[in-house]
Amino acid sequence: MGRIVKTAPERRQEIINAARAHFQTHEYKKITMQDLMQKVGIAKGTIYHHFASKGDILEAVVEDMVDEALIKKQALLKAHTGRPPLERLTRLISENNMARDNETLLENLHHPDNSQIHTRQLARFLLKLAPLYASVITEGCETGIFRTERPLECAEFLIAGAQFLTDIGFYPWDDEQLQRRMTALPYLAETLLGAPPGSFNFLKNGE
Repeated sequence: MGRIVKTAPERRQEIINAARAHFQTHEYKKITMQDLMQKVGIAKGTIYHHFASKGDILEAVVEDMVDEALIKKQALLKAHTGRPPLERLTRLISENNMARDNETLLENLHHPDNSQIHTRQLARFLLKLAPLYASVITEGCETGIFRTERPLECAEFLIAGAQFLTDIGFYPWDDEQLQRRMTALPYLAETLLGAPPGSFNFLKNGE
């Protein structure tokens, strides 16, 4: 059997996949580029051809996670086509497996050296997912369940507020601060979208 020659995009994705698994099970500051080379089984020149540093690889891994989250949420909406907009938005918000499935990896973003990557991760999450949320909000406006002239901006504020103000990776919020915000989220979402009272009560428990 002849040697399999991989394209540059295929090799890059192979590095990302292997690094993602490694970041998920090891502490970031203890991981070296040599560890990642051994994990993938490639030469030093090959890995540095695609990535300049361990931080660059982590950022690519995080982008891969966000893209995966987008694909899953798109599939979720497609599976519930025809359901009421409020139900679809509820499912869209509730179905948040990225943190649960990548707990150790996301904890690595809280390392001080990765603060910029963490910030860009949240910005990327916002830019890629807000239009999806906005499409459902627009449907809700058309059916009368929501009342807003700015669906995209509402989606952006909801995502950004929830991501930043409940993420202890940016600042070590205490339990009281987190609980206060989680309690207010349903009211803020209802007010922002002009939704009926109680529409977002499921957010109180961070579900």
